[in-house]
Amino acid sequence: MRVLLLEDEPDLGAAIKRTLNQHKYVVDWALDGTEAWNYLENSKTQYTLAIFDWLVPGLSGLDLLRRLRARNNPLPVLMLTAKDRMEDKIAGLDAGADDYLVKPFGMAELLARLRALQRRSPQIQPEQLHVGSLTLDYATRSVYRLAHNDEKQQILLTNKEFQLLEYFMKHPNQIVTSDRIRNQVWEISADTISNVVAAQVRLLRRQLASVGSAHLIETIHGTGYRFNTSDEPK
Repeated sequence: MRVLLLEDEPDLGAAIKRTLNQHKYVVDWALDGTEAWNYLENSKTQYTLAIFDWLVPGLSGLDLLRRLRARNNPLPVLMLTAKDRMEDKIAGLDAGADDYLVKPFGMAELLARLRALQRRSPQIQPEQLHVGSLTLDYATRSVYRLAHNDEKQQILLTNKEFQLLEYFMKHPNQIVTSDRIRNQVWEISADTISNVVAAQVRLLRRQLASVGSAHLIETIHGTGYRFNTSDEPK
């Protein structure tokens, strides 16, 4: 899952980004509203959730939210702010915020609110992703394969392997280019090498091989990859 974070406090922004990365989110972090809007305008990137601080340089989080909703963008948005008056909360919700979190807050509560936003937006993010014999569970951040005897075989993945598999499972039986994968699975600010996708696919295949599913990822030479659910063993 990909999250857009708008937060101008360096320590808090770094802490939120670190926590979300640990829970397998891809995070693009903007320090001002104008930068965040540029991220949203990037047609190559699709976000699952957004976290906007209210008081930031450039466009405020509230202005950014209003601009987003004026374009009928349904992206779930959690507002962060030190403003705790009822009038401020109402203003944020009326502008289109899906939830509101007052500073200071604990990271456990932030994660819980993000999970709640996902549950309230099942068309954007289901609680589980099922493709063939594989299940990706967002609540536990785990992946398992259902064997012939209905035994659940857990597949242990790193954060990036989890994110890459999630992308493949969301685009089954489609040919996807390396550039498209890199644009969605790696952060915009990431300094990636040219063969980073191929290297990560090799690592993911190795993990899938542990449960007999390495064949699922097909290399389309000169183009990219295809996640072949039709090749699942019967």
